[in-house]
Amino acid sequence: MSTAPTAARLLDQHGRVARDLRVSVTDRCNLRCRYCMPAEGLPWLAKPEMLTDDELVRLVTIFVALGVEQVRLTGGEPLLRRSLTDVVARIAALSPRPKIAMTTNGIGLNRLAGPLAAAGLDRVNISLDTVDPQEFADLTRRDRLHDVEAGLDAAREAGLVPVKVNAVAMRGINDHSVADLLSWCLERGYELRFIEQMPLDAQHGWDASTMIGADEIRSRLSERFTITPLPEAERGSAPAERFLVDGGPATVGIIASVTAPFCGACDRTRLTADGQVRNCLFSQRETDLRGPMRDGASDDELASLITGEMWRKAKGHGIGSADFVQPIRPMSAIGG
Repeated sequence: MSTAPTAARLLDQHGRVARDLRVSVTDRCNLRCRYCMPAEGLPWLAKPEMLTDDELVRLVTIFVALGVEQVRLTGGEPLLRRSLTDVVARIAALSPRPKIAMTTNGIGLNRLAGPLAAAGLDRVNISLDTVDPQEFADLTRRDRLHDVEAGLDAAREAGLVPVKVNAVAMRGINDHSVADLLSWCLERGYELRFIEQMPLDAQHGWDASTMIGADEIRSRLSERFTITPLPEAERGSAPAERFLVDGGPATVGIIASVTAPFCGACDRTRLTADGQVRNCLFSQRETDLRGPMRDGASDDELASLITGEMWRKAKGHGIGSADFVQPIRPMSAIGG
């Protein structure tokens, strides 16, 4: 096995450097989206398995020292962590200060957007797959669309801009209304991004043959709007290919994680709510930081574990290859 370099940065064998840390602050969620988990939910992590605030902030501090420039708080649903505002404030106090973002379903954000912004949160991505109340209830198994809308409004009022909306199109459920969702977002000044459904569901029921791919999304949007691609140079390491809508300035993004993966430019690493570092969403292995930390490991020792895990990062996620195996952990346990 290759040996990780000693330089204090999150380098892998393929020349990529991780600068974006995704931190799952909880595996719990208050929705039951069909592409994520079963109706009855999942066995949640017990509290002793979860990182405490002190442990989480300590690990984030080490990642920042290793070159992380953005920290994105995820879940599960991150707003379910009661100490979230304090965690944001402590991360915002780090030097150098990373940019702080959050991916949320928006439920409860109407109460927390202001306090989170005051604590140091810079912006949010809110998951919303449809604005049709019945479609929303069918897809999420919860009648909470009005709460998500309130959260979006509160995020904009709190200055967490640009407010981005993440959507997954599912065949036979909401694929016919993707243009409606874009129109709704344009009217309210939200930046919409469609994400191809990935094999990260707890049920392991993902089927590539029924997935709505980027080309089909773009085709459906083009039935109502003129969609013009922005120059590739403007994309950088961002996962979304962005398009001007009707000549701009508004844009829509499409993240083709499956059909046109961006692994070659990936700059992400991940920390789970129970203290495991993962170098890829689809990795079949992870490195435990919680155990060594609780056993008294120094910051340097923890940093060595992190850099070693990053050095082992595969060239690509391998979806579509004959030997691809879906991760045991679902998205809600890994963190978005």
